[in-house]
Amino acid sequence: MKSGYQHGGVDNAHTKVLLTSMSAMVAETTTFPVDLIKTRLQLHGESLSSTRSTSAFRIALDIIREQGPLGLYKGLSPAIIRHLFYTPIRIVGYEHLRTVVSSDNGSISIISKAVVGGTSGCIAQIIASPADLVKVRMQADGRLMSQGLQPRYSGPFDAFSKIVQAEGFRGLWKGVFPNIQRAFLVNMGELACYDHAKQIVIKSRIAEDNVYAHTLASTMSGLAATSLSCPADVVKTRMMNQSAKNEGKVLYSSSFDCLVKTAKVEGIRALWKGFFPTWARLGPWQFVFWVSYEKFRKIAGLSSF
Repeated sequence: MKSGYQHGGVDNAHTKVLLTSMSAMVAETTTFPVDLIKTRLQLHGESLSSTRSTSAFRIALDIIREQGPLGLYKGLSPAIIRHLFYTPIRIVGYEHLRTVVSSDNGSISIISKAVVGGTSGCIAQIIASPADLVKVRMQADGRLMSQGLQPRYSGPFDAFSKIVQAEGFRGLWKGVFPNIQRAFLVNMGELACYDHAKQIVIKSRIAEDNVYAHTLASTMSGLAATSLSCPADVVKTRMMNQSAKNEGKVLYSSSFDCLVKTAKVEGIRALWKGFFPTWARLGPWQFVFWVSYEKFRKIAGLSSF
């Protein structure tokens, strides 16, 4: 099967948007509990009352004990809404930009792939940022419930409405800058690494263009994306979770302020809080997504990514 380094028509673009949305929904639903645990880990230590150490396993047990197994899916609906915008834009955008910058023989350097991946990720994240904000807030609400407090939001649409009322329309884009920084790093690592690793695996005859090549490439891209993006992800999560106090004060004045305060108060290693849950999620997420997407493309008669 030939690689997808070629121009596609409008119909192909529409098909790719549909296929990426379907694949993203499958991947997001499969791996969402790990993302919830990762978010709770990153927020742990932010409160002065959070003095005891914790782990991903302990957080998972606490959630199940307090909210039942369905508590692991708190915030799934805004996460899926986000991916209906985010994933098609970054994946289809990457393919289009890759074709634009590729040479006449279709080749493109790893540096160019990294820039293209980061750029498409930034564009997608700006558009999807409000849904990402709601997802983080709803995931963090579980901590309030564990303390016997009422959650801030009853659902995604209630969250959208209350955020706009309390923080204005611009409040939906709170944390957009650390979000963009993370999106650039994630997609630089994920898309460029997956694309390049798959080509190397196929050219080296380690595997054909099949599920084995896709699994190897997605595993490598997951590790690269996690290593690059984890500090920005911690900052993004904390910036998006904070809401203005009664006096209008916030804990962090900017993403850089959040970065400095986190490292100063909790140590430099705190910037990689949730690394293993992040990798544990990115790896399976990318495996499910890329294997599904490549299979859907084949069924639809499209070339390999």
